[in-house]
Amino acid sequence: MAIVTISHQLGSGGGEVAHAVAERLGYRSVGAEVLAEAAQRYGLVEERLTRLGEAKPAFLDRLAAETQTYIAVMQSAVYEAVRDDDVVVLGRGGQWLLRDVPHVLRVRLIAPFEVRVRRLAEAFTSGTGRPPSAPAPQHAVADLVRRDDADKAGRLRYLYDRDINDPRLYDLMVNTAKGDQEGAIDLIVRAAQRTSSLATPAGRQLIADRALAARVLVALLSDEDTRGYHHDRVEASAGVVTITGGASLEVVEPVARRVDGVREVRTVEIPILPPSSLV
Repeated sequence: MAIVTISHQLGSGGGEVAHAVAERLGYRSVGAEVLAEAAQRYGLVEERLTRLGEAKPAFLDRLAAETQTYIAVMQSAVYEAVRDDDVVVLGRGGQWLLRDVPHVLRVRLIAPFEVRVRRLAEAFTSGTGRPPSAPAPQHAVADLVRRDDADKAGRLRYLYDRDINDPRLYDLMVNTAKGDQEGAIDLIVRAAQRTSSLATPAGRQLIADRALAARVLVALLSDEDTRGYHHDRVEASAGVVTITGGASLEVVEPVARRVDGVREVRTVEIPILPPSSLV
């Protein structure tokens, strides 16, 4: 009864490893499809939600209320997908969203740059029917790898203000250039089996709390009466939701109370300092 998150560099075998790990453990494999399901659930444009999940949006777009809604929905989708454990999550910021949960194994797959370029060049050659004498241009593949590295790093920084290469985000880092892919799969499977013994009611409650907080945030950002208000933070604990923000927080209470699972709503107002006090 564990949850495995896999963050990976392009060319490190992330998709293949994630699928194989899920198959060996008998777990569900979760990827981009959770965004499609979330878009349908909340009546959002799937293409836009997918773009946020796959690319680095422009900085100014971060300020738009609509973008904030999509980000909240994306987080909610991940939490809902892992509520029942026994799942492998590929990407989606799982290494940050599922931090501090004992029965979550957060994996990072890496490989040297030149190894990843070679692997992709070989894959493109075999996939396009090119003869070995006409491989994919190395410089084009190298540019693709650099762009993907930058996009993934920028996306995690943009969404959660975290460095994707920070080892504190991971429980296990695997260099797939060492040995074969099967060795990496075995290593992750064994680690996941050990991690499953760490599952506790408190760990599952932590995920449930974050899922509820995300649903409340989606509701606040979607409702016409509250989408214009600044919500500094939304937290939940066993059905009690605490909303921290600026003035007029009484407006958010009825919207939050309508969210399934909310037992009580508390508000904490942050005083807005007058401009003169900032001089």
